[in-house]
Amino acid sequence: MVVELQINNSLDPRARFVSWAPSPCRVGMTDPSGATTPTVNVQITGRSISGGGQVLFRRDTTGSFSSSLTLPVPRNGTPVPFFTAGRFGRPSINNGDVTIEARAGTTLIGSVPVMVRIRKNANRLTPGERDRLVAAFAELNDRGMGRFADFRDMHTARSDGEAHEGPGFLPWHRTYVLDLERELQAIDPGVALPYWRFDQPAPNIFRREFMGLSDSIGTVLFSPTNPLQFWVTDGRPGIVRRPSFNTATQPALVISEAATLALGPRYRDFRGRMQDNPHGRAHTSFGGSSVIRVIGTAARDPLFFLLHCNVDRLWARWQRQNNRFDPAQAASYDSTGATRVGHRLPDTMWPWNGITGDPRPPTAPGGGLASSRTAGAPGPQPRVRDTLDYQGRLNVASRMGFDYDDVPFA
Repeated sequence: MVVELQINNSLDPRARFVSWAPSPCRVGMTDPSGATTPTVNVQITGRSISGGGQVLFRRDTTGSFSSSLTLPVPRNGTPVPFFTAGRFGRPSINNGDVTIEARAGTTLIGSVPVMVRIRKNANRLTPGERDRLVAAFAELNDRGMGRFADFRDMHTARSDGEAHEGPGFLPWHRTYVLDLERELQAIDPGVALPYWRFDQPAPNIFRREFMGLSDSIGTVLFSPTNPLQFWVTDGRPGIVRRPSFNTATQPALVISEAATLALGPRYRDFRGRMQDNPHGRAHTSFGGSSVIRVIGTAARDPLFFLLHCNVDRLWARWQRQNNRFDPAQAASYDSTGATRVGHRLPDTMWPWNGITGDPRPPTAPGGGLASSRTAGAPGPQPRVRDTLDYQGRLNVASRMGFDYDDVPFA
């Protein structure tokens, strides 16, 4: 007797990734040999290696999760749906470090390795997680000749109105970060973009082995084994970054996370205030000719994406704290008074919509948003409204396939 397990309703190995939000799965009989009844009770469980991720299960779109689930599986091959999610607080550290197993009685009749792929605090990554991330970044950049050039070209002075000048600031950057993360995952599917929690010291980020260590004039230095030493953007090798704080002992020059989450329960107030501090102050915590300091050059520095991953995490934490996932509620997103196209809920966002010409920028680099084997949302031409329900709390089809280590689903 053999069953087949589909993760995210797919047999593709690139779909074998879950987060805190429930992923749709199926189990179906492929070889009914030995089955004597029309259905067989199949028990679904997870088995983790030491320190690996853990998974939970439930039968339907609602209800509580458990560590095991028993399903009546027809011997005629009709698949039975169920849902899998990572156990909060137990993310994976390696691809495939947890296995979903199916048993009939005590007999193992099917299994599939999965990963609880979660965005983590970059300062706490294992050396293996760190090295896989920088390798994927370096390959995406390919010494200035790779796909990263599109992401550099998405975030320039010409696109300031799309990315910053209005309430769409947070939805636009959520989409931008997700697009880059999916391109990194096309290189190494076990990579999740981590965040720089800039209100805390992060000495492990500002090291030669990771995002680099700045010398006295702001040149970022890397270890001989770090492929980011070959970083090139706009035809210019290297990164210039002059921190105005002690990266070994001090946070960036920003308000605390608690103060950020207390900026107001309405989107209008929260976004308007946090866009300046902590977001803007995180950028300007680097002085002189630091490329990350200025909108037109900030995306030259790979640290930019860890910074904006944290901005998105703060929004995600604020959303959960205030239950702000429903775009129909003005407290979740308010575009009243927005004068620019691309900032209203039904608007598609540049550059993923491919629209160019006034008032849009003259080009639209990168094409549509990168697809994912683990989640269909928000689609190749996302709208502002598509970014709010990122965990699929209101509609499971809205799940975008990412989660943060400190923002649970339940």
